[in-house]
Amino acid sequence: MQKPDQNPQGILIEGLKKRYGQGETAVDALKGVHMQVAAGEVVGLVGPSGSGKSTLLKCLGAVIEPTAGRMYLNGKRIYDDGWLVDDLRALRRDRIGFVFQAPYLIPFLDVLDNVALPRMLAGEPNPQARSEAMNLLKALDIQHRAQAMPSQLSGGEQQRVAIARGLVNHPPVVLADEPTAPLDSARAMMVMRILQQMARDYQAAIIVVTHDEKIIPTFRRIYHIRDGITVEEAGEGRPLD
Repeated sequence: MQKPDQNPQGILIEGLKKRYGQGETAVDALKGVHMQVAAGEVVGLVGPSGSGKSTLLKCLGAVIEPTAGRMYLNGKRIYDDGWLVDDLRALRRDRIGFVFQAPYLIPFLDVLDNVALPRMLAGEPNPQARSEAMNLLKALDIQHRAQAMPSQLSGGEQQRVAIARGLVNHPPVVLADEPTAPLDSARAMMVMRILQQMARDYQAAIIVVTHDEKIIPTFRRIYHIRDGITVEEAGEGRPLD
């Protein structure tokens, strides 16, 4: 494992552990994970159900607290056997983009405002926030549904809106959990192109948790996780164009 420099960019994890419960009923979901994703890189994270994928993403996203280890996000050490960040909500809002398998759209906001909301919450004036939201909707070929309500969208349309929302703040770290699961091959490849372009243009470090055989060949690097341990391997890096 590469030793961190004084200002490691992207994602760096060293010896990350997570234990649920205590005593004889304790479960070690993560047993010392080592992982590094450079700024500007998209990597895959694969593994069977119960292997620790979701726990790892929740720790990285500052949703749950690890038990031990160290985490760096885009040059900032955020965890070292305890949180080093005063405001975890601000960290999640401003520095981490989330894309989940379920869209979790706000039902009483239209598509445009669902996407623009993170920028509005960060204090950007509404017109500018909506303009950036529309740019991403266009990139994901869903701009024609900008005024629709979530209940009026198909499952695939809802997922594309959720992806746009996760990217709209240009976060330096993006955690995507099965982002292409409900999409056909063409749109799955389109989503991967968007993620790779986001990584390049904004020097974001992106982790994609996936079981989707369509997109696995597109990764240059893949982390396999099993029984709470990660193993890195080279991917095919198949071109998307």
